[in-house]
Amino acid sequence: RAVRAVDPGAGDAAGDAGTDPAAGLPGVWLGDAVAEAYAADVVLDGLLGIGGRGAPRGVAGLLAGLLTDLLDAEDAGAAGGGPRGAAEAGGGPLVVAVDLPSGVGVDDGALPDGPVLPAGLTMTFGAAKPGLLLPPASRRAGRVEVVDLGLALPERPSVARLAPADVAALWPVPGPEDHKYSRGVLGVVAGTPAYPGAAVLTVSAAALAGVGMVRYVGPSAVARSVLAVRPEVVAGDGRVQAWLLGPGVDPGHAKQARRLTAALHAALAEGLPAVLDAGALALAPRDLAPWCVLTPHAGELATLLGRLGEEVPRSAVEAEPLRWARRAHELTGATVLLKGSTTVVVGAGDAVYAQADAPGWLATAGSGDVLAGVLGALLAGRAADVLDDPPLAAALAAAAALV
Repeated sequence: RAVRAVDPGAGDAAGDAGTDPAAGLPGVWLGDAVAEAYAADVVLDGLLGIGGRGAPRGVAGLLAGLLTDLLDAEDAGAAGGGPRGAAEAGGGPLVVAVDLPSGVGVDDGALPDGPVLPAGLTMTFGAAKPGLLLPPASRRAGRVEVVDLGLALPERPSVARLAPADVAALWPVPGPEDHKYSRGVLGVVAGTPAYPGAAVLTVSAAALAGVGMVRYVGPSAVARSVLAVRPEVVAGDGRVQAWLLGPGVDPGHAKQARRLTAALHAALAEGLPAVLDAGALALAPRDLAPWCVLTPHAGELATLLGRLGEEVPRSAVEAEPLRWARRAHELTGATVLLKGSTTVVVGAGDAVYAQADAPGWLATAGSGDVLAGVLGALLAGRAADVLDDPPLAAALAAAAALV
């Protein structure tokens, strides 16, 4: 039924809530309205549209806040732990957002200073809005269904999300004339005696991703561990098409820093694609090319920005990942892959990708090393294409994140 929520502060809470003479809707006291909504099967969130800014205000804001508290409490106790948990557990209604959850940033995925109803389903019209793909707002949108209205859409979306078919189209496929060198040679500086596993994981991921050859440049003790697992790897310097630098390497260690710096200078001098991960991020200069890809998590990005003169706490990066990934791209010129439950990639030509393909199980030691290895293999395999088409680096980074 259609009712009008009334704030008890607006009248006599012990009396009748009245009827809106214009709309003809019976009034229901706020607490009763919340109880009715929570007992319903479905709640439609159409309080604010794509032109709205900030959280709902007034009685609508109070209603949204109280209902959000109930739904979030159910989510916290549900096995799923996400915005659909309450409905799936039978403890609350399914919230269906109309176009997008009320109050979220339609362009940047930011959350307002106020309540946002956790949708289990968002029905959006014409095209997926950027805020539905970008965290943290995307985590309040639930499953997103796009209703096609036949609109003439821009050729390049402001935010893209790759599907498996897109990855297949981007992946380098060898032909009958290819050999190990034409398929790409990746140089890897990773791992130390303290963290040999980083080298093993990185090199293994690159090899399994289909690169033609991996050259490992690192301590002899670590090289022995790498060769024990991947005997096809070549230990030592040599010609490469791309570099992968930093996993498991401490830039504060003088010898390790020298090895990283030498490889980074070689990559920059030869204009080669490179992945700068973990320890190599501390050495990233301002004047990188877009075929150099930085792969920080939120804490590493905050540290990198601080080194470049922008003091930003990790919490700010997590609250506005697109803003700060874009800022790092502006300051360095590099493509930036910001790791997280939704990986955000910003590259040349205003390319932005948001990949929400990773399950929570990947929040574990070593997953970043594997991602770096896959990305390094892609850059080596398509090095010539990336140099000719710099925005391609961002697409390859998004593809690696999906895989």
